[in-house]
Amino acid sequence: MPLVLLLLLGMLDFGKMFRDWIEETQLASEGARLAAVNYCPDPSLGDCGWSTLTPPCPVSGPQCLAWYVANKAGTSELRPPGRAASSTAPAQNAAQACITFPNGTATKVGDPVEVTVKVVYHWLNYITSQAGFASTPLSGKATMRLESKPASTATVCWPTTGGAGT
Repeated sequence: MPLVLLLLLGMLDFGKMFRDWIEETQLASEGARLAAVNYCPDPSLGDCGWSTLTPPCPVSGPQCLAWYVANKAGTSELRPPGRAASSTAPAQNAAQACITFPNGTATKVGDPVEVTVKVVYHWLNYITSQAGFASTPLSGKATMRLESKPASTATVCWPTTGGAGT
């Protein structure tokens, strides 16, 4: 019976991990689309309206888009920055979102923009909790062509450190 239970829980956990990987890939795709169009929540405001979002962006400039994508990871048990661990996922790491312009300062309309969302998945977390049974880094990546020249072509990540087990 214990072996059958472990196999059953392992299969369920694999399905959960696969769902989290699909969610990260979807978030990366959404972030790449927002970066490709140089997304600005409210162009009439000086900071593009990032400070008016709930919660407001804690940084300024292009890093707000990476913050926004990382914050969207809160729709499941992948934790965004600032959210406390829940009883069902106490050891899950915050998601980290990075936006990269491969051509750097020479970036122009039509060039690629790449968004990567990373998190460390803890296996059988509901049994092992903080014991650190096993973990796997998960990463979702998407690339799109720029439709609008970005305000900055620097690679930005949110959180800059501490997310996704880094």
